[in-house]
Amino acid sequence: MAEGVRYVCAHCGKAIEAWSDGNPYYLDARGRKQYVYHPDPRRSEGCIGNDSPHLCLACGEAFMIDSRSPTPRCPTCDSLDLADTYELGGKKCPFCQAGIFAADPGFHCIS
Repeated sequence: MAEGVRYVCAHCGKAIEAWSDGNPYYLDARGRKQYVYHPDPRRSEGCIGNDSPHLCLACGEAFMIDSRSPTPRCPTCDSLDLADTYELGGKKCPFCQAGIFAADPGFHCIS
């Protein structure tokens, strides 16, 4: 089961939606990633990695981090100040540099 949340900056209102399970994948015969989304029955079979959405808290760049070759740095500004988008609660907003992200109590999804 996957859980969806939305985080909203208390200052500028920037909203980011995130899911608890990331993007699990397997490699096809050509070696390309094939994503397996919930509730696909192949979800647990054959998946070898997970691309997790992250946000750079320095510049606001959104990008994926692959569990098979994780990177500790933002690909745009080289910052180490990164957050999984599912764990943005309490983090400083990189877009306005003034607000803090909080979960939107009116938004909750289960898949």
